[in-house]
Amino acid sequence: MKAQHETVMYLKKVYGPRAVTLLDGTVMTQADLPDSRTRRWVASRKAAVVRGVLYGLIGQDAALERYCISAEEFEQWVRAVSLHGEEALKATALQRFRTPKSGL
Repeated sequence: MKAQHETVMYLKKVYGPRAVTLLDGTVMTQADLPDSRTRRWVASRKAAVVRGVLYGLIGQDAALERYCISAEEFEQWVRAVSLHGEEALKATALQRFRTPKSGL
């Protein structure tokens, strides 16, 4: 008689919700967040972290630690999105959206 193979499924422990619903009705899950080893920050990855924090998918402190980014850098991402939309997170758009410093 052949041995039966049992399929075992393991769930990774996730702190906080596994999914959140965004304002436009789409669902964002933990899988939509960038990999913790991300070092090249394109606009879409930055936007995913901002959305994840703002919608409660991941806490801000957890995101800062997970992605090794400073609170100041994250605040710049949030400010750029709130003032100019996700387009402002693109490296090529930074010069256009930066506010000029007075006296320079």
